[in-house]
Amino acid sequence: MKIHIMTFHVNQAVLGTRPAEGSDAMLQERIEGKWIDAFARVFTQCDVKAGDPVAIFSETQSRPVNVHLAELALLRLGARPFHVVVPSPAQSIAVPIRSTGATNTIGGLKPIVQALGGSVLFADLTVEGMMHAPELPEILKMGARGLYISNEHPEALERLAPDPALEERVKAGMKMLRGAKQMRVTSPAGTDLTVALEKAVVGGVWGFTKRPGTFTHWPGGLCLCFPARNTTSGRLVMAPGDANLTFKRYLETPVTLTIEHDYVTKVDGDGLDAELFRSYIAAWGDREAYAVSHVGWGMNPGARWDSLPFYDKRDFNGIELRAFAGNFLYSTGANEVAGRHTLGHFDLPMRNCTVTLDNQTVVKGGVLQAPLA
Repeated sequence: MKIHIMTFHVNQAVLGTRPAEGSDAMLQERIEGKWIDAFARVFTQCDVKAGDPVAIFSETQSRPVNVHLAELALLRLGARPFHVVVPSPAQSIAVPIRSTGATNTIGGLKPIVQALGGSVLFADLTVEGMMHAPELPEILKMGARGLYISNEHPEALERLAPDPALEERVKAGMKMLRGAKQMRVTSPAGTDLTVALEKAVVGGVWGFTKRPGTFTHWPGGLCLCFPARNTTSGRLVMAPGDANLTFKRYLETPVTLTIEHDYVTKVDGDGLDAELFRSYIAAWGDREAYAVSHVGWGMNPGARWDSLPFYDKRDFNGIELRAFAGNFLYSTGANEVAGRHTLGHFDLPMRNCTVTLDNQTVVKGGVLQAPLA
């Protein structure tokens, strides 16, 4: 008798348990009960109730495990989830589109706008997110509220589930922004930037929302504003250890941006970081890619500046670094308040900065000050 031993090679990606490549190969993408629990808690914080129609908006390149977790969590709560899924759009430019917050998946399609706007809540699971999408204002005017679930590995989402106590502190920071006329940002590296705030639109994110017509993202923890036209000028110096989240990379060499009347007019630096910045922003061929999008600071004490090395780039979208407490966040790209839209975008969280609103310091040397701390 001959016994034949057969070896089966299982494609883990098909089963949804693909091990992440890179620095943390232990991570698996599968359904975990603890992750359903985390999603259910956040939806509960968003006041989702039994019977509520909730749209799950995704694209063909969305992270499947997060789409499934959203559905299962909503069903657990007795809501009535339904899926709106669209093909990920074709590339419109010769460079990769990353970290925009301005997904172009809707493409102006009215049936999608109606479906999302007609829901009690829509869960945004697009790759880039709808924060700056041109269709978002129309959707929110219909009375829906939106939650962008960042394109992170669910381990990061679980770890950064919203803290209810963060809401009041973020609201306090927003009130300070609304009451100020000028923001000034300085740093030991040489940053000296001023932003006129009189006509800015102020926002804040704590990771969940209950109010119709509002939009938030998970992870959360930010106070920010979208400056009006011709309000932002000065020098921004990114030091080693600051992050360029479009590249998902810590800087190793200084980069100095000269900003005049909202626009980056000069990028100085001798290292690779400056060269990459110049090359990528120029590739858009769009002056608006050089303009200020939003400015603000991180509020989340649970978010970590040093988390990037623990994830493969595929499993890390970087909202944690946007939100870690005491960072100054400068972003280029789309700004509806100033009437600018572009898919070119940089999110640049920086450490060790001092942020002053008129005569009150809210961040000192990268540390949140009372009453925000």
